[in-house]
Amino acid sequence: MANKLNVNPTRQELLKLRAKLVTARRGYKLLKEKRDGLMKHFMSIIKKARDLREVIESDLGLAFFSFIFSSAKMRRSVIKESFYSPGQKISLKAEAKNVMGVQVPQFEYKEEGQILSYDLFTTSSSMDRALRVFSKTLKNMVELAETEHSAKLLAEEIEKTRRRVNALEHVLIPNIEETMKYITAKLNEQERSAFVSLMRVKSGMV
Repeated sequence: MANKLNVNPTRQELLKLRAKLVTARRGYKLLKEKRDGLMKHFMSIIKKARDLREVIESDLGLAFFSFIFSSAKMRRSVIKESFYSPGQKISLKAEAKNVMGVQVPQFEYKEEGQILSYDLFTTSSSMDRALRVFSKTLKNMVELAETEHSAKLLAEEIEKTRRRVNALEHVLIPNIEETMKYITAKLNEQERSAFVSLMRVKSGMV
């Protein structure tokens, strides 16, 4: 239910409220468009995160199976020696990008060197395959972290925007409109009273 604002019923206040109403309606339209745009982007990110998670879980399952299977056939000393000198270097750079006014993370993932740095003749093909999948999965996990955190930030902004839209739609705009009706009615009443008084004065002068 709309509530009347605490203002004096004057023409000046009525003009101010008209300007305020125009601004409020414009802001409502812009915020609603922003909310709808954020929701569309949010849904696409959620789908991307879900698909990435499915791929990661599937790949990790296969990679762990291959690694355990190959490790069972190799001596512990050979496994330790194979991983003693890693041949791949990974760097991660974090930046931010603007998505409809929201600063979301953007990771730059780089790999240098080869994941298989050991003598291939001393290990099984299952071990090689497992390490390649682990390397691929690590990159996907970084992308998943970026995607899920972006989704979290967008969800927070959507909620903030939704509250602002509701406040304008259900509180501010109705209150302004109700107050304008009240002032208009008061001004009309004052005009009628002034007209009646004027007519009485004229009647008395006749």
